[in-house]
Order: sequence, then C-alpha cells, then structure tokens
Amino acid sequence: MKLLSVIAPCRNECAHIDAFLEAVAAQRLPEGWMMELLVADGRSDDGTRERLDQRAKVDPRLTVVDNPQRIVSTGLNACLARARGEVIARLDVHSRYADDYLAQCLATLERTRADNVGGPWVAVGDMPTQRAIAAAFQNRWVAGGARSRDAGYEGEAETVYLGCWPRASFERFGPFDETLVRNQDDEHNLRIVRGGGHVWQSASIRSTYHPRAGIAQLFAQQRQYGYWRPFVLRKHGRPASWRQLAPAVLIAALVLALAVLPWRGAVAFGLLALAYGVYIALVSLSIGASAGAAAACRAPLVVAAYQLGYGVGTWQGLFDLVRGRAPAEGAMRLTR
Repeated sequence: MKLLSVIAPCRNECAHIDAFLEAVAAQRLPEGWMMELLVADGRSDDGTRERLDQRAKVDPRLTVVDNPQRIVSTGLNACLARARGEVIARLDVHSRYADDYLAQCLATLERTRADNVGGPWVAVGDMPTQRAIAAAFQNRWVAGGARSRDAGYEGEAETVYLGCWPRASFERFGPFDETLVRNQDDEHNLRIVRGGGHVWQSASIRSTYHPRAGIAQLFAQQRQYGYWRPFVLRKHGRPASWRQLAPAVLIAALVLALAVLPWRGAVAFGLLALAYGVYIALVSLSIGASAGAAAACRAPLVVAAYQLGYGVGTWQGLFDLVRGRAPAEGAMRLTR
C-alpha cells in the first residue's frame, strides 16, 4: 500500500475548516493508495484549532501540526517534516476540489514523471464584486496570459496552483523558503525549473478558488504579493516571469511623468492616465462579456486594485530591500 501525504496550512478558518476536511475525506484515491492529512494551524484564535483537534480524535488520518510563525511557508515545511508519504500534495482550505483531484494528481505524476504537477488556478465568485474579481483573475489582459490561469492548458509550466510532488523533489530542490510570506510557491517552482526539473500543468486536475470578496481586501492582498516579488528577484536574479514586473513599470511611468518639467509632466501623466483608462475600459468590456453587466460595472476598480496594488507593493518591497530594512509589519502578517 502506497501513502499519499496531503498538507495544508491554515489560520482562523473556523467557517471553512469542516467543509475542507469533508472534501478531503471524500477524495477517491486509486487502488493501492492510502492517505494521511497534515494541517498546520497558525495559532488560530477563532476556534479552528479546537475543531481540528476534535476531528483528529476520531479520524486517525488527520494530524494537527503547530505553526507558531503563522505564515504559509513555515506551515508547509512543518507538515513536510512530519509527512511520511512517497508523494506529497498541497491543498488550500478555501478551494473546492473535484472528487478525483488527488487521483488525477497521482495519475499525472505517473504519466509525466514531472517534479511537480498541478491544475489551473480557476477563480469563482458568489457575490457580484467577488464575481468581478474572479473574472478579472482569469482575464488574460489582467493576468498577462499566465498559463496557470488557463483552464484548458496541458503541458510544461512556470508554476501551477498548489502542487503535488514526489518526495524526491523536496530532497533534490529543498523545502519552501521560510523568508517569504508570499510567493513561496512560485519561488519553489522557479527553483525546480532552474535546477533542471519539470513542472507540469494538467487540465484534468480540477479545483476552484474563492478570491477576496472586496476591493480593499484585494488591494491589500495584491500589495503584499507585490511586496515579496523583489525578494524572489534578489534570490534568483530574475522573477518567475517578467510580466510580474509590469505593474511596477506602470507605477514608475506615472511617477516619472509627474517628475518631469511641471507642464510637460502634467501632459505626459495625463496621456498615460488616459491610455490606462482606455485599457481598463476595454478590459471591463471583456470581463462583462464573460461575467455579465454587474461584473463589468465593478471591473474598473477591480482591475486597478489588482495592478496598482501589486505595483505599489513591488516598489515598497524593493525600497525596503535596497535599504536593508526588515520587512514591514503588514507584509509579515498573512491574513485572509
């Protein structure tokens, strides 16, 4: 009998943890496989830990792991240290999974012999603003054509959503980088690819992700993602993808336009702002075509929050990195 180790970090997920545990329990594994589930709790104070402990008493497959640092990378590594399986799959508490999700991960590993496999990152929303955020997340003019957002793509990839690895991948490429609060998955996949390994995306590995439900929360999330991008750049000398720097270039262009001679700067800024406004209008129409009029009405703020939040965060991270400052408190706090 082969063992699959499923790992998941969480913090303050009392509203979602039971549904997640039920979804994992409902997974249909191939014949000859059994599963263990390790959940790293980041010192939750909303009842999540108590729910996990209760479930662990009646389900011997569940192990609750303490994560005092309260960030994703340390939680994942704490689970890895306890995992006994020959294959390791990462799940997210807020995602929903096809009942053959893990079976398809194992089948794809067997078929491709890749060092990491996963499915596309597909966002769905329930309320109007969240639906607009999900539609923008999937839109190629917002995501920059990232293959990880393409639900139909099958093949070699820069990164995949979540992931499933042979244990040998961690022995060869190392665990997750605990200095990164965000982007630790992209960095680990970049490490695999640059080390001569292979990352494979399969459309048969199906899940859906629920993004932030509000504009302010989206902006804060994207600013934090952007903040940690320069730290990956410092480590590897390049980003996981050059398109990730586009929001920072936009911010720089707007600031430089204002820094030129006063009247010329105003003209340059106005032209850039007009061009960006036209771009947002066209993207909003594209989002409306796929998600409806309500999403289109919310799309301008959603697109701006995605891109400006990420760009501002990138420059904040670069500023702290160049000055040798410790990461900002907000950047170290991972909140849902």
